[in-house]
Amino acid sequence: MSDTIYNVLFVCTGNTARSIMAEGLLNHMGRGRFKAYSAGSMPKGVVHPAALKVLNDLRAPTGEVRSKSWSELAQSGAPKLDFVFTVCDNAAGEVCPVWPGQPMSAHWGVEDPAAFEGTPEQVDHKFHEVAQILKRRIELFLSLPMRSLDKLSLQNELRDIGKK
Repeated sequence: MSDTIYNVLFVCTGNTARSIMAEGLLNHMGRGRFKAYSAGSMPKGVVHPAALKVLNDLRAPTGEVRSKSWSELAQSGAPKLDFVFTVCDNAAGEVCPVWPGQPMSAHWGVEDPAAFEGTPEQVDHKFHEVAQILKRRIELFLSLPMRSLDKLSLQNELRDIGKK
């Protein structure tokens, strides 16, 4: 068993919902093998309450989540990132900072539940639906044999996860 802890960044433009949920889910599901972060290119500075509710419903920690700029994770002294995943189509098309350590990256785009309009119950359902997609992708990510895959194979697997 390796004691390597992989640092993972989930990026979305506003950093209010999808990237926040992915951060909380990976920190919960990674069982100490992964340290997840989230950030946005234009963070709104608040976390959507429905994202926090979903994380609580899934028993994932919410204590450290906050909406922040990706520049925090690109500056000197920031953790060396091993993986960067964009979870919204806007962020995937933006020019990202140069991340220390040249992490592997992939696009795992999902629908923005924060843009969904409906009754409170429908909004809650939409957030849970998006969280389940992220959870499934994180399960697939966690099942990868990180140490035994060469870099190209690992990169291909990461890209494929975003299509599932």
